[in-house]
Amino acid sequence: MKRQIEEIKKLNVGKVEEEVSLEKHTTYQVGGMAACMVYPKNISSLIKLLRYLKDEKIPHKVLGNGSNLLFSDKRYDGVLIRLSEFSYIEFLGRRKIRVGAGYPLIRLSLMAAKRGYTGLEFAAGIPGSVGGSIYMNAGAYKSDMGYVVESVKVLTPDYKIIRLENKEMDFHYRSSFLQKHKDYICLEAIIRLQQGKKEAIEEVIRERRERRMESQPLEYPSAGSVFRNPEGEFAGKLIEDVGLKGMKRGGAMISDKHANFIVNYDHATAEDVKYLIDLAHDKVLEKYGIDLKIEQEFVNWE
Repeated sequence: MKRQIEEIKKLNVGKVEEEVSLEKHTTYQVGGMAACMVYPKNISSLIKLLRYLKDEKIPHKVLGNGSNLLFSDKRYDGVLIRLSEFSYIEFLGRRKIRVGAGYPLIRLSLMAAKRGYTGLEFAAGIPGSVGGSIYMNAGAYKSDMGYVVESVKVLTPDYKIIRLENKEMDFHYRSSFLQKHKDYICLEAIIRLQQGKKEAIEEVIRERRERRMESQPLEYPSAGSVFRNPEGEFAGKLIEDVGLKGMKRGGAMISDKHANFIVNYDHATAEDVKYLIDLAHDKVLEKYGIDLKIEQEFVNWE
């Protein structure tokens, strides 16, 4: 990879970092080293980088805030792409917002609240980027990105820039078009909200923040909910009912506050976290016949 990294630097597409610890780029704060991380400065730079990586057959992956990824402890001998430079916001009028894929979702929610725009209150506790949240169709409180995204600008596998309307994004519970077409990259989105009362919106956000602090283990690194809630059930209760609440492996623990969270409470490894994910899944399947769907994506475990 040394030669390829030097050639990537010569492309002048943006900041290039070598030997990057993935602990600093995932909310679990686990994972091995990555050979290279690149921060493209604009769309043309992103395209130039992707063309080079494809030509050289170099493994690569686009990262958001790393809030739903579990990298293995092994070295990732490829290039990770962060869209941090795609972090812009523009209020278009009529309660529309144009926002870059790298913009933090929590900040977007708070910025909308300041203007009295309602519809993004559910996102005030989701620690992802806009792009990653659209990819996952992140949600909470019976709402998700599918309710507020009007359209998404994407880069296609053949390097065309197109706009997909809401219906084309095929939003479903924790799912979207982008999950089924992983070669498409979210660049920006148009968010459409409703007018509300600023004080009432901010009060909802404040109350939910207090509720999260009481019920979720926010004092430790985690990736939020590990499993989707099955229809009519709560994953956390199922895991608790099979006796795994508080279960530890190395420095990881199935939270004793909320069993659908696995936390890094003491320098956990990725292997520690994955062991507990697999254990919870298998025990619930064994006892209840329910195949819990994992929200996190496993990377570099082959």
